Amino acid sequence: MNEKDQIHYVPYNEIDKNKWDSCINSAGNGLIYAFSFYLDCMAKHWDALVLNDYEAVMPLTWNRKYGINYIHQPFLAAQLGLFGKNISAELLEAFLHSIPSKFNYWDFYLNRGNVFVLRDFKLYLRSNYILDLNKSYNELVKGYRENIQRNIKKAEQTGCRPGKGFEAEKVIGLAVRQMNTYSHESKENVNRFRKLYEVLHDKQQATTYGIFSAREELLASCIFFFSHNRAYYILVGNHPDGRTIGASHALIDAFIKDHAGKNMILDFEGSDIRNLAFFYSSFGAIEEKFAGIKLNRLPFYLKWLKK
Repeated sequence: MNEKDQIHYVPYNEIDKNKWDSCINSAGNGLIYAFSFYLDCMAKHWDALVLNDYEAVMPLTWNRKYGINYIHQPFLAAQLGLFGKNISAELLEAFLHSIPSKFNYWDFYLNRGNVFVLRDFKLYLRSNYILDLNKSYNELVKGYRENIQRNIKKAEQTGCRPGKGFEAEKVIGLAVRQMNTYSHESKENVNRFRKLYEVLHDKQQATTYGIFSAREELLASCIFFFSHNRAYYILVGNHPDGRTIGASHALIDAFIKDHAGKNMILDFEGSDIRNLAFFYSSFGAIEEKFAGIKLNRLPFYLKWLKK
Protein backbone atom coordinates (compact mmCIF):
# COMPACT_ATOMS: atom_id res chain seq x y z
CA MET A 1 0.00 0.00 0.00
CA ASN A 2 1.08 3.59 -0.55
CA GLU A 3 0.14 6.69 1.38
CA LYS A 4 -2.67 7.60 -1.03
CA ASP A 5 -4.45 4.27 -0.68
CA GLN A 6 -7.57 4.29 1.48
CA ILE A 7 -9.70 1.43 2.76
CA HIS A 8 -13.31 2.43 3.29
CA TYR A 9 -16.00 0.71 5.34
CA VAL A 10 -19.10 0.68 3.10
CA PRO A 11 -22.53 -0.26 4.51
CA TYR A 12 -24.60 -2.59 2.36
CA ASN A 13 -26.94 0.04 0.93
CA GLU A 14 -24.00 2.12 -0.31
CA ILE A 15 -22.14 -0.66 -2.15
CA ASP A 16 -21.76 -0.14 -5.91
CA LYS A 17 -22.57 -3.68 -6.98
CA ASN A 18 -21.45 -3.17 -10.58
CA LYS A 19 -17.99 -2.10 -9.45
CA TRP A 20 -17.98 -4.80 -6.78
CA ASP A 21 -18.75 -7.59 -9.24
CA SER A 22 -16.26 -6.21 -11.75
CA CYS A 23 -13.56 -6.46 -9.07
CA ILE A 24 -14.52 -10.04 -8.19
CA ASN A 25 -14.70 -11.01 -11.86
CA SER A 26 -11.19 -9.74 -12.64
CA ALA A 27 -9.52 -10.65 -9.33
CA GLY A 28 -6.65 -13.08 -9.58
CA ASN A 29 -8.17 -14.99 -6.68
CA GLY A 30 -11.82 -14.41 -7.63
CA LEU A 31 -14.40 -16.97 -6.55
CA ILE A 32 -18.14 -17.31 -7.11
CA TYR A 33 -18.96 -16.91 -3.39
CA ALA A 34 -17.91 -13.24 -3.40
CA PHE A 35 -20.22 -11.97 -6.15
CA SER A 36 -22.88 -9.59 -4.85
CA PHE A 37 -25.77 -11.80 -5.96
CA TYR A 38 -24.27 -14.79 -4.12
CA LEU A 39 -23.87 -12.77 -0.92
CA ASP A 40 -27.35 -11.28 -1.32
CA CYS A 41 -28.81 -14.78 -1.38
CA MET A 42 -26.71 -16.52 1.27
CA ALA A 43 -25.79 -13.86 3.84
CA LYS A 44 -28.32 -12.45 6.29
CA HIS A 45 -26.36 -9.19 6.33
CA TRP A 46 -23.24 -8.03 4.57
CA ASP A 47 -21.26 -4.84 4.42
CA ALA A 48 -17.88 -4.25 2.81
CA LEU A 49 -14.35 -2.96 3.00
CA VAL A 50 -13.22 -1.34 -0.26
CA LEU A 51 -9.76 -0.17 -1.36
CA ASN A 52 -9.93 3.15 -3.23
CA ASP A 53 -12.36 2.77 -6.15
CA TYR A 54 -13.01 -0.99 -5.78
CA GLU A 55 -9.42 -2.04 -6.51
CA ALA A 56 -9.70 -4.69 -3.81
CA VAL A 57 -12.68 -5.70 -1.68
CA MET A 58 -13.60 -7.76 1.37
CA PRO A 59 -17.18 -8.73 2.23
CA LEU A 60 -18.13 -8.60 5.90
CA THR A 61 -20.89 -11.17 6.33
CA TRP A 62 -22.40 -10.57 9.74
CA ASN A 63 -25.22 -11.28 12.10
CA ARG A 64 -26.35 -10.15 15.54
CA LYS A 65 -27.11 -12.29 18.59
CA TYR A 66 -27.57 -11.28 22.23
CA GLY A 67 -26.78 -7.74 21.09
CA ILE A 68 -23.39 -8.86 19.72
CA ASN A 69 -22.39 -8.12 16.12
CA TYR A 70 -20.22 -10.93 14.76
CA ILE A 71 -18.68 -11.89 11.42
CA HIS A 72 -19.34 -15.45 10.32
CA GLN A 73 -19.28 -17.68 7.26
CA PRO A 74 -22.60 -18.01 5.40
CA PHE A 75 -24.03 -21.39 4.45
CA LEU A 76 -22.36 -22.86 1.33
CA ALA A 77 -19.91 -19.99 0.92
CA ALA A 78 -16.66 -21.87 1.37
CA GLN A 79 -14.16 -19.02 0.96
CA LEU A 80 -14.48 -15.25 1.31
CA GLY A 81 -11.85 -12.76 2.54
CA LEU A 82 -9.87 -10.27 0.45
CA PHE A 83 -10.16 -10.22 -3.35
CA GLY A 84 -8.25 -8.19 -5.92
CA LYS A 85 -5.39 -8.25 -8.40
CA ASN A 86 -2.37 -7.56 -6.21
CA ILE A 87 -3.04 -9.14 -2.83
CA SER A 88 -0.18 -9.03 -0.33
CA ALA A 89 0.31 -9.75 3.37
CA GLU A 90 0.55 -6.01 3.98
CA LEU A 91 -2.75 -5.32 2.21
CA LEU A 92 -4.56 -8.16 3.98
CA GLU A 93 -3.28 -6.94 7.33
CA ALA A 94 -4.49 -3.42 6.53
CA PHE A 95 -7.95 -4.74 5.63
CA LEU A 96 -8.20 -6.77 8.83
CA HIS A 97 -7.21 -3.73 10.87
CA SER A 98 -9.98 -1.80 9.06
CA ILE A 99 -12.80 -4.09 10.23
CA PRO A 100 -14.96 -1.88 12.48
CA SER A 101 -14.63 -2.46 16.20
CA LYS A 102 -18.39 -3.05 16.49
CA PHE A 103 -17.65 -6.54 15.10
CA ASN A 104 -15.96 -7.85 18.22
CA TYR A 105 -16.16 -11.53 17.31
CA TRP A 106 -14.86 -13.02 14.04
CA ASP A 107 -15.03 -16.59 12.78
CA PHE A 108 -14.74 -16.74 9.01
CA TYR A 109 -12.73 -18.19 6.15
CA LEU A 110 -10.50 -16.24 3.83
CA ASN A 111 -9.38 -17.69 0.49
CA ARG A 112 -6.53 -19.36 -1.35
CA GLY A 113 -5.02 -15.98 -2.20
CA ASN A 114 -4.93 -14.90 1.45
CA VAL A 115 -2.47 -17.47 2.79
CA PHE A 116 0.15 -15.36 4.54
CA VAL A 117 2.02 -15.11 7.81
CA LEU A 118 0.78 -11.86 9.34
CA ARG A 119 2.32 -9.70 12.01
CA ASP A 120 -0.79 -8.81 14.03
CA PHE A 121 -3.22 -11.62 13.21
CA LYS A 122 -2.93 -15.38 13.35
CA LEU A 123 -4.41 -17.28 10.42
CA TYR A 124 -4.97 -21.02 10.34
CA LEU A 125 -4.98 -23.25 7.28
CA ARG A 126 -7.77 -25.35 5.87
CA SER A 127 -7.72 -27.84 3.00
CA ASN A 128 -9.52 -27.80 -0.32
CA TYR A 129 -9.09 -30.29 -3.17
CA ILE A 130 -9.03 -29.35 -6.85
CA LEU A 131 -8.64 -31.24 -10.12
CA ASP A 132 -7.39 -29.62 -13.32
CA LEU A 133 -9.64 -30.90 -16.12
CA ASN A 134 -7.45 -29.57 -18.94
CA LYS A 135 -6.36 -33.06 -19.99
CA SER A 136 -7.96 -35.80 -22.03
CA TYR A 137 -10.41 -38.07 -20.24
CA ASN A 138 -8.04 -41.03 -20.71
CA GLU A 139 -5.24 -39.08 -19.01
CA LEU A 140 -7.50 -38.06 -16.13
CA VAL A 141 -8.67 -41.64 -15.57
CA LYS A 142 -5.04 -42.71 -15.18
CA GLY A 143 -4.98 -40.51 -12.08
CA TYR A 144 -7.85 -42.43 -10.44
CA ARG A 145 -7.03 -44.86 -7.65
CA GLU A 146 -7.99 -48.47 -8.30
CA ASN A 147 -10.89 -48.37 -5.85
CA ILE A 148 -12.46 -45.50 -7.83
CA GLN A 149 -12.26 -47.41 -11.09
CA ARG A 150 -13.63 -50.52 -9.39
CA ASN A 151 -16.63 -48.64 -7.99
CA ILE A 152 -17.41 -46.99 -11.32
CA LYS A 153 -17.53 -50.44 -12.94
CA LYS A 154 -19.75 -51.70 -10.12
CA ALA A 155 -22.25 -48.90 -10.77
CA GLU A 156 -22.27 -49.71 -14.49
CA GLN A 157 -22.76 -53.43 -13.84
CA THR A 158 -25.82 -52.77 -11.68
CA GLY A 159 -27.46 -50.85 -14.52
CA CYS A 160 -26.86 -47.32 -13.25
CA ARG A 161 -26.79 -44.44 -15.72
CA PRO A 162 -25.76 -40.78 -15.44
CA GLY A 163 -28.23 -37.94 -15.95
CA LYS A 164 -27.99 -34.16 -15.88
CA GLY A 165 -30.11 -31.06 -16.10
CA PHE A 166 -32.98 -32.44 -14.02
CA GLU A 167 -34.90 -30.54 -11.31
CA ALA A 168 -32.68 -29.11 -8.57
CA GLU A 169 -35.30 -29.97 -5.95
CA LYS A 170 -34.42 -33.65 -6.33
CA VAL A 171 -30.85 -32.90 -5.24
CA ILE A 172 -31.94 -30.52 -2.48
CA GLY A 173 -34.38 -33.08 -1.07
CA LEU A 174 -31.71 -35.78 -0.87
CA ALA A 175 -29.16 -33.32 0.53
CA VAL A 176 -31.47 -32.14 3.31
CA ARG A 177 -32.29 -35.71 4.34
CA GLN A 178 -28.58 -36.52 4.35
CA MET A 179 -27.68 -33.41 6.39
CA ASN A 180 -30.40 -34.19 8.93
CA THR A 181 -28.57 -37.37 9.88
CA TYR A 182 -25.71 -35.37 11.41
CA SER A 183 -27.02 -31.80 11.76
CA HIS A 184 -30.23 -29.88 11.22
CA GLU A 185 -29.65 -27.20 8.62
CA SER A 186 -32.16 -24.39 8.95
CA LYS A 187 -35.03 -24.09 6.50
CA GLU A 188 -33.98 -20.47 6.01
CA ASN A 189 -30.54 -21.50 4.73
CA VAL A 190 -32.01 -24.14 2.42
CA ASN A 191 -34.48 -21.61 1.02
CA ARG A 192 -31.63 -19.15 0.51
CA PHE A 193 -29.85 -21.80 -1.53
CA ARG A 194 -32.97 -22.46 -3.62
CA LYS A 195 -33.07 -18.77 -4.52
CA LEU A 196 -29.35 -18.77 -5.35
CA TYR A 197 -29.73 -21.78 -7.62
CA GLU A 198 -32.49 -20.03 -9.55
CA VAL A 199 -30.28 -16.95 -10.00
CA LEU A 200 -27.34 -18.99 -11.26
CA HIS A 201 -29.48 -21.28 -13.40
CA ASP A 202 -30.88 -18.21 -15.15
CA LYS A 203 -27.29 -17.10 -15.77
CA GLN A 204 -26.50 -20.59 -17.15
CA GLN A 205 -23.97 -21.07 -14.36
CA ALA A 206 -25.63 -23.98 -12.56
CA THR A 207 -26.65 -27.51 -13.41
CA THR A 208 -27.51 -30.83 -11.80
CA TYR A 209 -25.84 -34.23 -12.20
CA GLY A 210 -27.04 -37.56 -10.92
CA ILE A 211 -26.72 -41.31 -11.09
CA PHE A 212 -29.99 -43.17 -11.60
CA SER A 213 -30.59 -46.85 -10.88
CA ALA A 214 -32.07 -49.27 -13.39
CA ARG A 215 -35.43 -48.46 -11.74
CA GLU A 216 -34.84 -44.71 -12.29
CA GLU A 217 -34.20 -44.01 -8.62
CA LEU A 218 -31.80 -41.14 -7.96
CA LEU A 219 -28.92 -42.65 -5.98
CA ALA A 220 -26.29 -39.91 -6.09
CA SER A 221 -26.69 -36.28 -7.07
CA CYS A 222 -24.99 -32.92 -7.04
CA ILE A 223 -25.55 -29.31 -8.00
CA PHE A 224 -22.56 -27.73 -9.72
CA PHE A 225 -21.93 -23.98 -10.02
CA PHE A 226 -19.61 -22.44 -12.62
CA SER A 227 -17.46 -19.31 -12.40
CA HIS A 228 -13.83 -18.20 -12.89
CA ASN A 229 -13.07 -21.35 -14.94
CA ARG A 230 -14.11 -23.41 -11.93
CA ALA A 231 -16.83 -25.97 -11.44
CA TYR A 232 -17.94 -26.01 -7.80
CA TYR A 233 -19.15 -29.30 -6.31
CA ILE A 234 -21.53 -27.26 -4.23
CA LEU A 235 -24.41 -29.37 -2.86
CA VAL A 236 -24.41 -33.17 -2.70
CA GLY A 237 -27.38 -35.43 -2.08
CA ASN A 238 -26.86 -39.19 -1.86
CA HIS A 239 -29.36 -41.97 -1.24
CA PRO A 240 -28.28 -44.72 1.20
CA ASP A 241 -28.92 -47.35 -1.51
CA GLY A 242 -26.12 -45.85 -3.62
CA ARG A 243 -23.35 -46.25 -1.07
CA THR A 244 -22.46 -49.87 -1.80
CA ILE A 245 -22.62 -49.71 -5.60
CA GLY A 246 -20.32 -46.79 -6.34
CA ALA A 247 -22.99 -44.25 -7.30
CA SER A 248 -21.11 -41.17 -6.02
CA HIS A 249 -17.92 -42.37 -7.73
CA ALA A 250 -19.81 -42.74 -11.00
CA LEU A 251 -21.33 -39.26 -10.64
CA ILE A 252 -17.97 -37.49 -10.38
CA ASP A 253 -16.60 -39.62 -13.21
CA ALA A 254 -19.54 -38.62 -15.43
CA PHE A 255 -18.86 -34.94 -14.76
CA ILE A 256 -15.15 -35.36 -15.46
CA LYS A 257 -15.89 -37.21 -18.69
CA ASP A 258 -18.17 -34.39 -19.91
CA HIS A 259 -15.67 -31.63 -19.07
CA ALA A 260 -12.31 -33.25 -19.80
CA GLY A 261 -10.08 -31.14 -22.01
CA LYS A 262 -11.60 -27.84 -20.89
CA ASN A 263 -9.79 -24.98 -19.20
CA MET A 264 -11.58 -25.72 -15.97
CA ILE A 265 -10.82 -26.62 -12.36
CA LEU A 266 -13.13 -29.02 -10.54
CA ASP A 267 -13.36 -27.55 -7.04
CA PHE A 268 -14.41 -30.14 -4.46
CA GLU A 269 -14.79 -27.47 -1.72
CA GLY A 270 -12.79 -29.29 0.92
CA SER A 271 -12.19 -31.11 3.04
CA ASP A 272 -10.48 -31.22 6.43
CA ILE A 273 -12.42 -34.45 7.05
CA ARG A 274 -9.96 -37.26 6.43
CA ASN A 275 -12.32 -39.65 4.63
CA LEU A 276 -13.59 -36.97 2.27
CA ALA A 277 -10.06 -35.75 1.57
CA PHE A 278 -9.08 -39.31 0.63
CA PHE A 279 -12.17 -39.65 -1.58
CA TYR A 280 -11.44 -36.45 -3.52
CA SER A 281 -7.72 -37.18 -3.85
CA SER A 282 -8.61 -40.61 -5.22
CA PHE A 283 -9.70 -38.88 -8.44
CA GLY A 284 -6.27 -37.28 -8.76
CA ALA A 285 -7.30 -34.04 -7.04
CA ILE A 286 -4.55 -32.11 -5.27
CA GLU A 287 -4.66 -30.14 -2.05
CA GLU A 288 -5.12 -26.37 -2.19
CA LYS A 289 -4.75 -24.50 1.10
CA PHE A 290 -6.88 -21.55 2.15
CA ALA A 291 -6.92 -19.47 5.30
CA GLY A 292 -9.29 -18.93 8.19
CA ILE A 293 -9.33 -16.51 11.11
CA LYS A 294 -10.92 -16.31 14.55
CA LEU A 295 -10.84 -13.31 16.86
CA ASN A 296 -12.63 -12.82 20.15
CA ARG A 297 -12.79 -9.28 21.54
CA LEU A 298 -15.89 -9.87 23.61
CA PRO A 299 -15.89 -8.59 27.19
CA PHE A 300 -14.54 -11.21 29.59
CA TYR A 301 -18.02 -11.92 30.97
CA LEU A 302 -19.28 -12.81 27.45
CA LYS A 303 -16.32 -14.73 26.03
CA TRP A 304 -17.76 -18.03 27.21
CA LEU A 305 -20.59 -17.61 24.67
CA LYS A 306 -18.19 -18.22 21.79
CA LYS A 307 -15.91 -20.91 23.18
